[in-house]
Amino acid sequence: MSPVAYDYDYVVMVLESLLLSGDSQVIKVLEPALQALKIDVEIRQDEHAGAEAISSARYDAVIVDCEGLTGGLHLLEGLRQGQSNRSSVAFALLDKLAPSNKAFESGANFILRKPISSSDAFGCFSAVLGLMERERRRYFRHAVEMSATLAFKDGAELKAKATNVSETGMAIWLVGSLAGREVSGIAFRLPGTRFSIQPTAELAWADGSGQAGVRFCDMPPSSREQLDLWLFEEGEKLDRA
Repeated sequence: MSPVAYDYDYVVMVLESLLLSGDSQVIKVLEPALQALKIDVEIRQDEHAGAEAISSARYDAVIVDCEGLTGGLHLLEGLRQGQSNRSSVAFALLDKLAPSNKAFESGANFILRKPISSSDAFGCFSAVLGLMERERRRYFRHAVEMSATLAFKDGAELKAKATNVSETGMAIWLVGSLAGREVSGIAFRLPGTRFSIQPTAELAWADGSGQAGVRFCDMPPSSREQLDLWLFEEGEKLDRA
């Protein structure tokens, strides 16, 4: 039996945030506001540590203190240019009268003005909680064990086992080497359904031991609807568990 790859960070739908600020007062206000909404918060207090966190983990929300942290705008730009957090909900903390155009241009979705009160912080994060949850679902990886057929640009096909699936791709396990081969698509049937889903795809990664990741590139609207519905229903099951 093929191994099933579990992504333990995604087993429970816990929202995660990254707060980048060297301002103790900002941390004192924002940390409890986020925790009150059951959003885990990780804090980094300098540019180097912030850049390292952005490049090494994925967050549902990233709050950058552009006034109380050197290189804040640069960190926002790096957020959007990287792979892990380019679609994370980004907040820029600015002084009351500071212009906001550079923060938006650098990738901020929302602006928070300093000094910020606990009630303002709680209200702001509450208002975008739904957006954060929807974005989280896009990357939620559901553990599965189902057959899949990998297609290559030379017309060949290879049987594989899918071990997790998300809106954007899936992890697979297979016998055989992928070295030098160009993936063109993948076909699979979700557990409990009768619909065959056949998106075009590309190889995202492979570790040489049979484990690999496939990124979906293009999918017919009917297949996208079926995949989204299945992912939503599986997420609802986890929420009720």
